[in-house]
Amino acid sequence: MTYILAIDQGTTSSRAILFDEPMRPAASAQKEFPQYFPQSGWVEHEPDEIWDSVLSTCRAAMEKAGVSASDIAGIGITNQRETVVVWDAETGAPIGRAIVWQDRRTAPFCAELRDEGFEAELTRRTGLLADPYFSGTKLKWLLDETEGARARAEAGEILFGTVDSYLIWRLTGGAAHVTDATNAARTLLYNIREGAWDATICERLGIPMAMLPKVLDCAADFGATDPELLGGAIPILGVAGDQQAATLGQACFEPGMFKSTYGTGCFALLNTGAHLVESRNRLLGTIAYQLDGEVTYALEGSIFIAGAVVQWLRDGLGIIGKASDSAGLAGKADPGQELYLVPAFTGLGAPYWDAEARGAIYGLSRNSGPAEFAKAALESVGFQTRDLLEAMHSDWPSAGDGGGGVLRVDGGMSASDWAMQFLADIIGAPVDRPQVLETTALGVAWLAGHRAGVYPDRDGFARTWALETRFEPQMAAEDRARRYDGWTDAVRRTRSG
Repeated sequence: MTYILAIDQGTTSSRAILFDEPMRPAASAQKEFPQYFPQSGWVEHEPDEIWDSVLSTCRAAMEKAGVSASDIAGIGITNQRETVVVWDAETGAPIGRAIVWQDRRTAPFCAELRDEGFEAELTRRTGLLADPYFSGTKLKWLLDETEGARARAEAGEILFGTVDSYLIWRLTGGAAHVTDATNAARTLLYNIREGAWDATICERLGIPMAMLPKVLDCAADFGATDPELLGGAIPILGVAGDQQAATLGQACFEPGMFKSTYGTGCFALLNTGAHLVESRNRLLGTIAYQLDGEVTYALEGSIFIAGAVVQWLRDGLGIIGKASDSAGLAGKADPGQELYLVPAFTGLGAPYWDAEARGAIYGLSRNSGPAEFAKAALESVGFQTRDLLEAMHSDWPSAGDGGGGVLRVDGGMSASDWAMQFLADIIGAPVDRPQVLETTALGVAWLAGHRAGVYPDRDGFARTWALETRFEPQMAAEDRARRYDGWTDAVRRTRSG
């Protein structure tokens, strides 16, 4: 049996999953790592802790399956996007903590870019906005605030990468400083029209281009692992940012198909084919995937807080013992109470992009309790998803046509029947949950496996997608409209402007 090893490096944990020749998960391992919050709105990781979690889970999954390096045809890597790591080009030692995609410390600089009118140029070149979410302003901050860093970067002594680049550098023993087009597209430094790092943007942000990685297709030769790490040299053959990997794993290959992934945040991607849509609703134009040098574009909407709102119920309020308890608690809520929780804990993402907004809850009464809070938390994810889909339909009327108007879902929170039924109700469209929920890992496993000659081509892979449950909308149209009006009013009250 030949295997593909998928590394799924997320915001709160790392996983390694071995897929067999029929693309079934054969063994997996997962390890959480700490989050650091040194100031309000700041989120950091220790790069060494990310690396340790990845290496240990790869070894653990291989041990569980009784698999050696010689049994693995290739490695696929998917990762939390936009998170910034800068490390020494010789030793691999980070110059500081990684600044995580959720971090908002660069909001003042982003406001400066908007005030000077540079955001329009950023959007035209990158498809993105002047927002702290993206890597470029985080990298600028590290270079500004770390003594001697910019001079070292200009001399080629330190390197920049998103998490995929850092992991590849470590896995290959420093032999490869590379990334793929989907991760490059999230940095605010990559021109997605021209397929190259953008000198004009790098100059404005003060980013020395010598520190940037080489950009490859999503399926390419990214290097081979140092034999001492996993017991042999294994080729790294597939890389994609987590949301693009999920788009691949959901087989959203036709223009008009869309998916929504529910992890720490929620991310909806709409395949727009060879057409880069210029959003009028502050959605992002981005690269869905790049294969054989051919770019497929997408519209993306990003919600910062999805599954994280359930973590807040557990860790912040202490009203549930584990995440899976949230649906049962929500089911006990008083149907006469309609609370609205706007989880702007680190600002609001698409389509609002309000970095200064902070969370709020509306509609509280003396009888509001844990069940009502749980219900409002789960509903907030459905409401935010509808925000994204409304914007997508406005930007590109063909949205949904490729998949018959169906939204494909995945990620940990999609396992909740309660949450997915409310999602179908509030968007007024079918929601399809696949048999394989690990679509992010599956997407990069397919990239690597196809490159290795183990897995089928695009059409063959699409035929393997299998439905587990379809959630049909059951809410009356007038109730749907009333509830969504209540949500939009709550967001209006919450925004900072």
